Amino acid sequence: MDAQGRGRAEGADPADQWVLNPQTGDYELRLDSAPAPPPPPVPRQRTPQAPGPRPGGPRPGGPRDRDGERNDDEQDDDGSTDGPRDPHRRRRDRPKRSRKRKALMWTGGVMGLVLVGGSAFAYYWYDRLNGNIGTVDIGDVGSAAVLGDGPANILVIGNDVRTGEGNEAYGNRDNVTGHADTTLLFHVAGDRSNATVVSIPRDLMTEIPDCETRQSDGSTKTIPGSQGTTRFNESYGVEGRDPGCTMRTVEELTGLDVDHFMMFDFNAVKTLSTAVGGVEVCLEKPLKDTSGGTKLDLPAGKSTIQGEKALSFLRNRHGLKNESDLDRIGMQQKFVASMLRRLKEDTLSSPSKMLDVADAATKSLTVDQGIGSASKLLTLARELGKIDLKNITLMTLPVVDNPDEPTPVTVVPDPEKAPQVFSMLQDDVSFTEVKKQQKKAKDKQAALLNGPRAEASAVRVDVLNGGGPQGAAGETVAWLRSSAGVSRSANQGNAPAKAARTQLVYAPDQADQARKLADLMGLPAAALKPSAKAGGEGPMTLTLGPDFKKAGVPVATPRKVDVPQSRADEKMCKG
Repeated sequence: MDAQGRGRAEGADPADQWVLNPQTGDYELRLDSAPAPPPPPVPRQRTPQAPGPRPGGPRPGGPRDRDGERNDDEQDDDGSTDGPRDPHRRRRDRPKRSRKRKALMWTGGVMGLVLVGGSAFAYYWYDRLNGNIGTVDIGDVGSAAVLGDGPANILVIGNDVRTGEGNEAYGNRDNVTGHADTTLLFHVAGDRSNATVVSIPRDLMTEIPDCETRQSDGSTKTIPGSQGTTRFNESYGVEGRDPGCTMRTVEELTGLDVDHFMMFDFNAVKTLSTAVGGVEVCLEKPLKDTSGGTKLDLPAGKSTIQGEKALSFLRNRHGLKNESDLDRIGMQQKFVASMLRRLKEDTLSSPSKMLDVADAATKSLTVDQGIGSASKLLTLARELGKIDLKNITLMTLPVVDNPDEPTPVTVVPDPEKAPQVFSMLQDDVSFTEVKKQQKKAKDKQAALLNGPRAEASAVRVDVLNGGGPQGAAGETVAWLRSSAGVSRSANQGNAPAKAARTQLVYAPDQADQARKLADLMGLPAAALKPSAKAGGEGPMTLTLGPDFKKAGVPVATPRKVDVPQSRADEKMCKG
């Protein structure tokens, strides 16, 4: 397949896709040609049978009812069958078929029609949805699995390309590929109990790394990274950057591994909002954009919007508090939450609406190859559907005005709050009140501090500065040696990459040393990270993060971050 294309089930015969599942005894539709699960072990090996009746079906001589009588295709008493007969030949009297037998025949016939009709219908829709989906080969970034066993991170990119009817008033007229206009990082907890959706502002100043892209002819091309910081929305579309470049940018920014991306364009908002029957929004005051490009005119209170009006609502910033991109992000989050509620409360209970929504969504959808089929997206949707709306948190990445601009028009990550958000996501800590999950994680981490302590003179540790104050590594080593008795500590300078928080990495047999250093430094249990390395032949590694203030001052990472948040189950309109 080309680097970007539309996936279809080419050359597949629908009849070949019904496969016997030996574990259930039923035939199942395997639309993406996945191999059937292996049969369970049997006492002896059997020779594979040619295609034909299922095991346990009709045997030579004809099937029998439970009372031992032959079925209708048996021979008559004279040895003839129920095939064509001589019309002048006298037919022997035969017992009338029982009502039960007739009912079974009718039931079997109806089920056969339903099966054939259902398979054709399912195949039609699978083929249609599969043909709608666009895929991009993003190389070695991301995951080949739909969802692994642990936490997952999915990047949802809103592309501001202007293709499609009625989209001339939006976006950049000169850009034919679009930019990463609206970007949401969807973090799904490992136990699927909660999720966090973080909006990344398009005007965020950040570094964009080098990015290897796949070309349509199968070759690769490396797009150079930014020289210093640049706007986040340039991580896609500029100089040939693909969605994989946006994924790499988010990984550099957050310290998280991004598994998949899903990219929508303007048309997706219009078709999706229409397919669900409209999305309810609520305004404290009228919203009018008579002079802007959206021409939006909504009254105060409740409104149900769809199509062009829904897109205008998401694109508009006029009439909002500061008329900024951050204000617009807040409106977008409320719209997304309202649509999620509509999908879960109304659409999922209606098969016809589900198909309409799936058709509308996939027509404007581009994804990575790891989720590049209808069946894979269905698997993903089922997993995400397990999460209660009240446990889905929506927030904007904490930012501050760019200090390098006299009149700020861009933003930078909040130096105090943003690392705390990244740390919580890295540790898979919920922003919602999922008490059982929080207590389990907290107890597991706190247990690392339980146990014997080594003597201070036996502690061996290398100290690196990964985001603490300038010179923090040297000052910490000096303090450890002079005030704490840790003579076997060494300054290793700056860490190779910025750390989200202070962390102590140690081997299992260095746990007593780690506990002692945690006591001396005031490290919380969350800062301890046992490694998989079997033996602690070398020293432990202490990387000082932005939460480190000064040697001798305890490091305390707050469990809750003071940033504006909302929940997916919160209605825009009260009452």
